[in-house]
Amino acid sequence: MAAAGASRFDAERFGVFFRSSPRQCDVLLVNGPISKKFADPIVRLWEQMPEPKWCIAMGECAISGGPYFQSYNVLEGVDTIIPVDVYIPGCPPRPEALIDGFDKLRQKIVRIGALPDDGAPSSGNPIIVGDD
Repeated sequence: MAAAGASRFDAERFGVFFRSSPRQCDVLLVNGPISKKFADPIVRLWEQMPEPKWCIAMGECAISGGPYFQSYNVLEGVDTIIPVDVYIPGCPPRPEALIDGFDKLRQKIVRIGALPDDGAPSSGNPIIVGDD
């Protein structure tokens, strides 16, 4: 994630700006394993985001729990607590895959017509990066 924002890949030139406040975001980027204890804060972050909002699950840990999926306190993916629009597989995923995921999400938003002031909810068809 940090590499995608660095000078070599520079995600900002594609319109991707990282923010620390959920009230300023329209995309929640989740990476790493999700513990049961951290599930409630993620749901709270999701609820604080303005509509329309989307979620990207980045990496095997966020998608399925990764190598920790059978642990007593790790969820089997972030999609068990919030809806996910884009899945970016890999351990770790390449920066190019993250930028591609943002681009595919942009294409999906244009296709379904959910502009920032539209308030349309996420559609039920998730995108899997690399599944072309």
